[in-house]
Amino acid sequence: MKQSVYKSYDELPLFLNAGLIAKVLGIAESSAYELMHSNDFPVIKIGSRMVVPKEKFISWIESQLGK
Repeated sequence: MKQSVYKSYDELPLFLNAGLIAKVLGIAESSAYELMHSNDFPVIKIGSRMVVPKEKFISWIESQLGK
């Protein structure tokens, strides 16, 4: 398992792409793309590009933890 390079949500940029999501979660970039294509993941599509707002990403993580 890969280790996250981020230690705090404050370090994250306003929008995250698949590469950043992979680094934050400690997963492969291909797994991050799969996650971004799932129905309950908060993705914004800008043309063919997909990004995730930082606040929505944090909320999604908390919802996965049952908070």
